[in-house]
Amino acid sequence: MKFESFTKNYFEKLQDALNKVPLQLVEKLKDSMLRAWTEKNQLFIFGNGGSGGNAIHLANDYLYGVGKGNRPGLKVHALTANPSVLTCLANDVGYENIFTEQLKAFSNKDDIALAFSGSGNSPNVVNALKWCEENGVETFAILGYSGGKAAKTTSNAIHIPMNDMQISEDLQLIIGHIIMQWLAEHENEKIFK
Repeated sequence: MKFESFTKNYFEKLQDALNKVPLQLVEKLKDSMLRAWTEKNQLFIFGNGGSGGNAIHLANDYLYGVGKGNRPGLKVHALTANPSVLTCLANDVGYENIFTEQLKAFSNKDDIALAFSGSGNSPNVVNALKWCEENGVETFAILGYSGGKAAKTTSNAIHIPMNDMQISEDLQLIIGHIIMQWLAEHENEKIFK
C-alpha cells in the first residue's frame, strides 16, 4: 500500500472513531472538571505506555494551559510522572497497585480519577478505578476496543469501540484537548468570581 493511501486509511479510521465518541459523557467529564477547578478538588490521570504519556501531556495542559497564565489551573496529577514512585510501588506492592497506592495517599472524596486505556483490561487501571468507586472519588475512563473490565468498573466509561491502539490513544488526547480548550475559553465566566 502506498503511503498516501495508508495515511488516508488512517484518517478514515480516525474519523469513524470520532463519530462514535459518546459526547454526553465527554460533556459530563467537562462538567466534573469545571467543578473540580472551581471547588479546588483534584484530578488524577493515569494509564500505561502511550496512555501514561498522554496523562502527563494533559496534566500539563490542565495545570497551566486552561488558565492561560491568568488564573491558576486545575490541581492535576499524572500518576505516571514519577519513576521513583512507580518503580518503588511496582517492586514492593506489585505493578497492579501502582496507581491505587498513590490515590490512597493523595485523593480526597469528590476528587476525579481519569483513566486512559486501550483495552480496558490493565489490572492497575481496573484496581485504581475500583478503589476510587469505593472511596468517593468520581471516575471516568476513555477506553477503546471492547472497553474491557474498566468499562464495567467505572461509572463513566467513555468507550469508543475501535480495535486500534494508536487511534485509541489519539482519542484520549483529542477529548482531553477539546475539554482543555473549552475550559480555557470559559475561564473568565462569573463562576470563578
